[in-house]
Amino acid sequence: MLENLFFILGIVNNLFLTIIFLVRNKIAILQRIGWIYFLLAIPAAYGIFLVIKENKEVQYSMFLGIFLAFLVIEGLYDYILKINFRKNWKLLIPYLILYYAMSYGFVVMVWKTSLIGGIIMLTLVIIQIIVNIITHPRANRRRVPSE
Repeated sequence: MLENLFFILGIVNNLFLTIIFLVRNKIAILQRIGWIYFLLAIPAAYGIFLVIKENKEVQYSMFLGIFLAFLVIEGLYDYILKINFRKNWKLLIPYLILYYAMSYGFVVMVWKTSLIGGIIMLTLVIIQIIVNIITHPRANRRRVPSE
């Protein structure tokens, strides 16, 4: 059951982040739907309970813990403190480490039990990262040649 929960949680996480990246420039939409992403903490916490109940490897708990830590930092920075952490490297680095560790964890832990599931998850992570790069505000700035 834990493997299925992990796979579904990973798919929903990747799809939701891809949608968030696609609408990131439409602030009104993002403010209306962005908070829903944090509801993924519920199945993640339940997953940690299942790890203990089913005596599964500790790696599941570690990656779910990383995912929960990412959700906490995201919520703290964007929704509670409302700070522009993306321009402060001291705040951005831990955020990015958790973001990439979370993405890695969803791919690796699914891949471990299902090659097809792992390939699906890897594909979704790659799509998510590409959409993130393409829609990132800095990527959309055009360089003006100096005269």
